[in-house]
Amino acid sequence: MTDELPEVFLFLPQMRLSTDAIVERAVAAEEAGVAGIAFMDHLAPPIAEHQPMYEALTLATWVAARTERLKVGTLVLCDAFRHPAVLAREAVTIQEASGGRFELGIGWGSVPAELPRFGVTTAGARERVERLGETLTLLEAFWTGEPVHHDGPNFQVAGAQQLPVPAIPIPIVIGGSGPRTLALVRRHAEWWNLPVHMLDRLDDLRDQVGSARPSVQHMVCWEADAALRPEAEATARRRFGAMGPLLVGDADRQREQLLDLGRRGVERVYLWFTDFAEPGSLRSFGRHVLGARG
Repeated sequence: MTDELPEVFLFLPQMRLSTDAIVERAVAAEEAGVAGIAFMDHLAPPIAEHQPMYEALTLATWVAARTERLKVGTLVLCDAFRHPAVLAREAVTIQEASGGRFELGIGWGSVPAELPRFGVTTAGARERVERLGETLTLLEAFWTGEPVHHDGPNFQVAGAQQLPVPAIPIPIVIGGSGPRTLALVRRHAEWWNLPVHMLDRLDDLRDQVGSARPSVQHMVCWEADAALRPEAEATARRRFGAMGPLLVGDADRQREQLLDLGRRGVERVYLWFTDFAEPGSLRSFGRHVLGARG
């Protein structure tokens, strides 16, 4: 097995940031050699409900318009927020406008409490997983351009048709490790996002996800200046240590940790920077860790 870095995406929770600041980070990520950017999808930021936040698909469209190469997507959309016919149309529009750079990450709701709070649904986990499966089936049907006939527990469609179809297929990203979720990954997804704290189960679960490619989300504390690094890492551990493993250290150490993820079979890493991806940090990370030119 050759040593290759996994594909790197920037995961950027779009809270407490202006749209200009988000675009600035997206441009910096593109310059740093990052492959894509993904936004979260909530009606209020988790654990920070009173902070400002922008809507994920609208923001992804805006970022796509301000970048040239960067893939744009979500980690992940909440299925219950959108009717599948509306989501199918939105996804095709972003895919066409971006020149084929959109990826649809979708799930059945990682913060269940927000669903009844905003009057979305009181459905339990089993019902939401079932609805997600139905949504995925309908998305694929609408994207054929043929009339769709569907009579399911959540949606009834009577010969509806949507055009245009995606000129470039829209990759589906689904995260999770439960058996019902893995069945959806196997049937519908190009990417499977495994919770990083379950990485030791990657080999055991791989045969349950078909051809879907494994990814993980990983927090990273990057400080190029060795004198400033201990304080930055201590602050990051204090603020984010409970959220999972933290990528720390100098460039060689961080690169080696990314390479190790690749050796374990991870093909993409969504990096969540503990400084909310300051543009200078992104460019520095790109030069020193990813080997980007410039």
